[in-house]
Amino acid sequence: MAERHLTATYRPQTFARVVGQDQLKKILSRSAAEEKIAPAYMFSGTRGVGKTTLARILAKALNCSRYPAPEPCNQCEFCSQITNGSSMDVAEIDGASHTGVDHIRKLNEEIGYSPLECRYKVIIIDEAHMLSKSAFNALLKTLEEPPRHAIFILATTEPHKFPQTIISRCQHYNFKRIRQKDMEQYLAFILEQESVAYDEQALKIIVRKGGGSVRDCLSALSQILALGRDRLELQEVRDILGVAGQEMMLTLVQALIARDCLKIMGLAGDLLDTGLDLGFFLQDLTTLWRNLFLLKQTGEQGADFLEMPAEESAELKNLAEGITLTRIHASWQLTLEGQRRVLTSADPGLALELLLLNLAYLPELMPLQELKAESGPFEQKPPPRGNAGGQGPAPAGDNRGEESSFSRIQEAQTGWEGTTPGDWQGFLTYFKSRQNGTFLPSLTRVKGELKGDTLTLTCPSFLGERLQEKDKLATLNRIANEYFKREITIRLNSDQTQSKPDPGDLKKKIMENPKVKNMLTRFQARVIEVGPGSKSDTETR
Repeated sequence: MAERHLTATYRPQTFARVVGQDQLKKILSRSAAEEKIAPAYMFSGTRGVGKTTLARILAKALNCSRYPAPEPCNQCEFCSQITNGSSMDVAEIDGASHTGVDHIRKLNEEIGYSPLECRYKVIIIDEAHMLSKSAFNALLKTLEEPPRHAIFILATTEPHKFPQTIISRCQHYNFKRIRQKDMEQYLAFILEQESVAYDEQALKIIVRKGGGSVRDCLSALSQILALGRDRLELQEVRDILGVAGQEMMLTLVQALIARDCLKIMGLAGDLLDTGLDLGFFLQDLTTLWRNLFLLKQTGEQGADFLEMPAEESAELKNLAEGITLTRIHASWQLTLEGQRRVLTSADPGLALELLLLNLAYLPELMPLQELKAESGPFEQKPPPRGNAGGQGPAPAGDNRGEESSFSRIQEAQTGWEGTTPGDWQGFLTYFKSRQNGTFLPSLTRVKGELKGDTLTLTCPSFLGERLQEKDKLATLNRIANEYFKREITIRLNSDQTQSKPDPGDLKKKIMENPKVKNMLTRFQARVIEVGPGSKSDTETR
């Protein structure tokens, strides 16, 4: 059974039969019934959510012999022609192959002629965001003042690529992803029509694989039905679509909590050897962490919200009891953010192994008190750190384990290791890591001294004037509070020994510089102005 057979046979021909998009169906149906038609429509949304299907149904409803009516009859000559794609007055144009301005100019000329048979000329431009800038400009005037018999429908998956001038001339409808429940009912209807029995869990996997797209779901279903089986079996669906089973996911989470490296690496190898879809596997793992989080937080209410079988929810709640809420949340976030890195890596297998090992040893990045509280049935103490691998015991007084994982990530990004609070050089290092984007001057010529909660900065007068500006002083104060971890008062002192140098002495010093002399001789230039902290300006004779 080919995909074309499913899509062609079961493509909805009325508003009522379209899956999902309930609000949009009501609006378009009522517009046709009350003859409140816009000159241009814009349908945007992800792939396979019914944009082109609704455009065709709207074209039939406007040209049906029973017009005005909320639905096309699908029996008259005009409805049949549009359904078969043979109507001379309803054109469906591929925007990707008609990107040039010449195509739009020709379209503008043809749109002026009256319809040959139908009531309206309907132009459906699919993937309209592919039109060039000049093509959009050529379409502007026609969209603003089209002939009374012409209607444009622009379908796109990327509305952000449209000029605002085009969007403002259209009625914009945003299509949503199809809900999982609605999609399951639609596929169940198709399987009943095809006299194919199915397991409900197998149907759920196909729907999740489709990701809210009707076309993707039908593609996956066609792939499975091509085997010619009389029943959709759960294991067969998993094997064909490359989906890991629930048992494997739970085993993996248990291995992560127990930090069983051999088991983790073995499971990762099985994933790669069996050719499972890594992207879908990571989506499932992310969803599993999310479900564990909700069940641990909300209990039975969470199980009702997730709409999962009682046995599955009980199994997940039992697993969640052995993991702290902090770790589940951190694992959820780490898995979600790691998906793109794994899928775009030059070696996805190694990237996957790294992600799983990071999840296993995640508690070492968590606050110390949370680590002590973690004592689930699958939790094991980490192996002692000896001298093997170049790691010795943690130095005395090292309190970095008490810092949050967020602070460690910040330090890794800025390259700042931190020093003892009160150390001026440590503050300078921290200040440099936070200086970008603050428009604060460098503090290399500043002497700092902290006494109590007062930080005294001794600097040249010209630098002190800049730091005295309200916004700069407030920013500097905030950075000091961050570093010293308390409220700090900043006091500025002027260092007279570092005042601005005399312009005459400065110019004399520069003129005696060998590099400047060489430059003046080589380019036959002369020094016009000299100032502290600025480049010498030269003029060619």
